[in-house]
Amino acid sequence: MKVTDFDFVLPEELIAQHPLENREQSRLMVVDKNTGELQHKHFYNVVEYFNPGDTLVLNNTRVLPARLIGHKKGSTGKIEFLLLKRLSDNRWEALSKPGKRARVGAEFVFGDGLLEAEVVEVKEDGNRIIEFKYEGIFEEILDRLGQMPLPPYIKETLDDKERYQTVYSKESGSAAAPTAGLHFTNELLKEIKDKGVNIVYLTLHVGLGTFRPVKVENIESHNMHSEFYMLSKESADIINNTKKSGKKVIAVGTTSTRTLETIADEDGTVRESSGWTDIFIYPGYKFKVVDNLITNFHLPESTLIMLVSALAGRENILRAYNTAVEEKYRFFSFGDAMFLH
Repeated sequence: MKVTDFDFVLPEELIAQHPLENREQSRLMVVDKNTGELQHKHFYNVVEYFNPGDTLVLNNTRVLPARLIGHKKGSTGKIEFLLLKRLSDNRWEALSKPGKRARVGAEFVFGDGLLEAEVVEVKEDGNRIIEFKYEGIFEEILDRLGQMPLPPYIKETLDDKERYQTVYSKESGSAAAPTAGLHFTNELLKEIKDKGVNIVYLTLHVGLGTFRPVKVENIESHNMHSEFYMLSKESADIINNTKKSGKKVIAVGTTSTRTLETIADEDGTVRESSGWTDIFIYPGYKFKVVDNLITNFHLPESTLIMLVSALAGRENILRAYNTAVEEKYRFFSFGDAMFLH
């Protein structure tokens, strides 16, 4: 199967540059994954498609304000680090810009000396391993100095950092938001719960690899990035009971989907678990846990459009995407949503 099988023409003006004032007012395209039939709704209508006993699975990861801008010690040479992965208390793997300034041994200062960093290693892929020096709590310092690492296709600045977080975000560690969850409000979650739908949480810390293009011609040759996940016993038990009772498991986002499908046994049973996943889901994959999916509209030729095509069929998805372009839906992180049911 070729990467070009998942291409579509997307006018640049449809890439959403800012979130809507009211999260749940986003448009919602409802897609019947068996027939491809489309309905045009608003996100707050999604509750109509849930039944008592169904389970909604949300990713409660929280995005780190992981973009640090500082200067080289003893000079005015500007440096930008994007923190990717915590390796220990003080060590992180990061991207650097410009890379030529971030050689091994180079030292940098952020926020008038509130935070200092030294490059201790340059990896084969060009990523840096940095060691930080500071007094106090790193997360608090990062919250003061760091900027939100918005995706490269968002050119405008974000006034309120919380708009790139879900209302239920809790576990810090992501380099990007699980964007399908950005449409939920606390009021909508209460309405869903009041209908008798279970709401459970898992954690998958989204890596920047989610934005990396597929550079191979045949998708089977693509190597996925790995991301850390956690699922509690309480969440696992509710999901298993849902499957046993013949009700639906509805994943919010490709991150929740990949986590559940990683953890599941062949019969669809999930257990309390944590670890790293590099699962790559594309057409031909047989889903073990996930019945329905809430997701945003993704980049052409991305692993994310391949995942949704695995659940609803490539032709159905491409038809839905072309309709979304015609109907001027908003695309990507701050864009509109799709419900595959």
